[in-house]
Amino acid sequence: MNEVRFRFVSDLDVDRLRLARREILGAVETALRAQGEGDVVLEPRVHLIPPNDGKGHFNVLRGYVGSEGICGVKIVGDFVENYRLGLPSEVALVNLFDPETGVPLGVVDGTMITSARTGAVTALGAKHLARTDSKILGHVGARGTAWWNVTMLDDLFDFDEIRVTSKRPESREEFARNLTEHLGKPVKAVTTAEEALVGADIMVEASRLTKPEPLLKTEWVTPGTFVVPYGTISAVEISLTDVMDKVVVDDWGQAGAGRFGALRRHVDEGLLTRESLHAELGDIVAGHAPGRERPDEKILFWHRGLATTDVALAYLILCRAEEAGLGTVVETGYGGNGSGGA
Repeated sequence: MNEVRFRFVSDLDVDRLRLARREILGAVETALRAQGEGDVVLEPRVHLIPPNDGKGHFNVLRGYVGSEGICGVKIVGDFVENYRLGLPSEVALVNLFDPETGVPLGVVDGTMITSARTGAVTALGAKHLARTDSKILGHVGARGTAWWNVTMLDDLFDFDEIRVTSKRPESREEFARNLTEHLGKPVKAVTTAEEALVGADIMVEASRLTKPEPLLKTEWVTPGTFVVPYGTISAVEISLTDVMDKVVVDDWGQAGAGRFGALRRHVDEGLLTRESLHAELGDIVAGHAPGRERPDEKILFWHRGLATTDVALAYLILCRAEEAGLGTVVETGYGGNGSGGA
């Protein structure tokens, strides 16, 4: 029997590692560059929707990152009402495997990963697609990904003004209060999406809707604006893509698959096609397509979440946990009775 050992890294272990935002950004940028170079396998996510009266569903994301030589599968729940139970709306596990043997290498809690890699992709999109002199951020949504969006964007742009909103007053007020303390600058909680977004250089829509509602109005987009809508349920108007000079996605394969996403209707009705798409972000990061070329361009970046970024960040966490002696080592064996057949 061949002994196999792999490591389980819990959410508490992830917290103890205290990864810097620059490390997270670096891991995600590595995955995006690999995608742009064609060195990944990235399959569109699939969904498991249990009969739970619409309480939530599971996303299953699968990917391979050649630059890291690692395969992974993430399963993440998406349960909007979890805040009532004191739980995150998205709880996840990332399973990492050796692509040569299929042997498990690690299981990493993916709850922070899901939020942090999302914020990192937002920030990397802005790095290439927003105006370098962007000074006002408007953000809709206060869920887990929102923290990483705002903090990582502010790392890059050092905003003069940050305005945030969400549906629940207590949520947006606490979010603004925590950000103000962390960033050392005032972050303003406002009541409506209009107050947050109108006049902003960068608009981020990260809402948690249960049915479509136009929170981000097309008329608010002015020359030079960078717009990032990525809510699971659409919060934009059908006319939004009509005013854009460039539309960029994280992965066209995912943009054209599945039932969810901010621009789902735009793709289904042919308003956003492979031909009208400017590029995938990975192509821009790898230098194979231009990002922003003029200060007056209106640019939209839609990201749905890349399995490859989950895998790259989980692998970084697994390596750091091994170095620090964190996590729980699981011992198993293969090759005995009953484990050798197909």
